[in-house]
Amino acid sequence: MVCARLTVPLDRGAPAAQRGTAELALSRVPAREQRTGTLVVNPGGPGSPGRIWAARTAASLPDDLRDRYDVVGFDPRGTGASTPAVSCDPEFFQAPRPDTVPRTAADSATLTDRAADYAAACSRSTGGDLLEHMSTADSADDIDAIRAALGAERVDYLGYSYGTLLGAVFATRHPDRVRRLVLDSVVHPGRPWYRANLRQSRSLDAAAQNFFAWTARHDDAYGLGDTAGETAAAYYGTRADLAEAPAEGAVGPTELENTYLTAAYSAATWPELARALSDHTRDGDTAGLTEVHRAYGDSAESDASYGAYLATQCTDARWPRDTRTWLDDGEKAHAEAPFQGWNNIWYNMPCAFWSAPGGTWPDVDGSGVSGALLVQAEDDGPTPVEGAFAMRERFPGGRLVLESGGVSHGVSLGGNPCVDGAVADYLRDGTLPPAGGRPDAADLVCPPSPEPAPAAESGDASGSRGPQAAPDLRR
Repeated sequence: MVCARLTVPLDRGAPAAQRGTAELALSRVPAREQRTGTLVVNPGGPGSPGRIWAARTAASLPDDLRDRYDVVGFDPRGTGASTPAVSCDPEFFQAPRPDTVPRTAADSATLTDRAADYAAACSRSTGGDLLEHMSTADSADDIDAIRAALGAERVDYLGYSYGTLLGAVFATRHPDRVRRLVLDSVVHPGRPWYRANLRQSRSLDAAAQNFFAWTARHDDAYGLGDTAGETAAAYYGTRADLAEAPAEGAVGPTELENTYLTAAYSAATWPELARALSDHTRDGDTAGLTEVHRAYGDSAESDASYGAYLATQCTDARWPRDTRTWLDDGEKAHAEAPFQGWNNIWYNMPCAFWSAPGGTWPDVDGSGVSGALLVQAEDDGPTPVEGAFAMRERFPGGRLVLESGGVSHGVSLGGNPCVDGAVADYLRDGTLPPAGGRPDAADLVCPPSPEPAPAAESGDASGSRGPQAAPDLRR
């Protein structure tokens, strides 16, 4: 793997003499034989560094594609090893944090103040020059700068989750620079972030029910009940217990929520999450809860990615500045989707106080590219399935591959032969599935990957789906 740095303008709209710069950190895994294409990959986020994904993706490609592709990953501006980088307040994550579910007006005020304080800390620590130029459009233009630096006339692109919006905006702004475009776990192109997050809270709740139902099907292993309602009750009972007495003084209800959010992203995590819940519910053993929190929960190290997430989302679109709107919507979301309803409100509420102004939601128009391959799990929680259909409407030459009954976020190159075969065929020579002909149906329907096997004891995380499993951010 080869590493490099690329200098790009911070503000491409400023006069040349007044432009600041950013340096992007990149990695490239060269083709093993004669290179015939360059594949740029992005794991999503926003806020997620992406350099490591060059190696991960290259390792997951079929041999013939690995031989012919240079695979390039990059830390988007403001993230990872790119400079300058967003930083805010690592102490914000000191556990246990206040419960996300407010019981009184004073609780709501405390949580609102925390959101405002975090936004202010981002402004102080990072500065306005970077925060004002962290939009999806900025990063899409950075991809074109990477392409030019590589000396490629056109590039192929593989983006997961938020990376689907980034890739779609890149294709909109630079259609003549795109050869093949794979968008996996698709962000709705017509739903700005505030509305998208309210919809996401509902879909995350539905995704959690898949985890509860799976745990119930394995009652012999976990003993939490043989219905999804019973296993859900065990989770919410644990949440109530931790509100009274955080595990090891650190894992409270908010830490539990942020840890078990992972269940809505990746079925590969279900065995260890269910085991930790079982150990606590049946035996009062909190060791498993603290272990999964260390693996999947937030910590001071989350500050950089969380700050960069906000820096992009808060400036991609306009947000309500009236906190009453947020509180009213939070109450509705919690009533309909208690798994993450309030949590998602507070996670995004710093945007109500963000120092950099919200911009105009980026345009997505894929009519200028010859085709695109969209990949989606039917029961994806973080990016609901309707986003994939909406994105396909924006790409007249696009095709949608649907993993029927799929429950994990991020499907491509994850071990499903039907999905992976369609992706490989498209990357290999541009072959897309035949058009299905119906606006409400996928062009290719694939069976789901097998469910994970239950964990026999703590620490057994059997059922991993490979390098694309277990993303760690909201998108």
